[in-house]
Amino acid sequence: MKLVVIDGQGGGFGKAIIEALRAKGYSGEIVAVGTNALATSAMLKAGANAGATGENAAVVNAAHAQVIAGPLGLVMANSMLGECTPAMAQAIAQSPAMKVLVPAAKCSVQVAGLAPKPLGELIEDAAQKLLILLAANKPASTGTIAE
Repeated sequence: MKLVVIDGQGGGFGKAIIEALRAKGYSGEIVAVGTNALATSAMLKAGANAGATGENAAVVNAAHAQVIAGPLGLVMANSMLGECTPAMAQAIAQSPAMKVLVPAAKCSVQVAGLAPKPLGELIEDAAQKLLILLAANKPASTGTIAE
């Protein structure tokens, strides 16, 4: 199962997700895609197997992923201080991959029905959802989990 973790700015979300998965014993392949080199580097240091940087890397890897993880801003054009381009947001949103997205106030979006939680709890929840999807060892159904 191809897991692609996408992040930008400093790569903190992606790094935390990868570290949480590795700490829980996940040894499968993780591809890190950063909107910039700093984000890609942080995710590689956290334990990703491979990394790529930029808009084209995000577009190509989103098309081939079975699971995508990262911040909620990935599906919003011009989010993440402009690092998430419209082409990236469209490619990620239209990917048939299951998406596990971490809501963050930094994206100027609040998700109704979700109680505010510390980032650590959100990352833990994302890691648990990812482990369940990855353990199934079958193609994930289309959809987004942001709860």
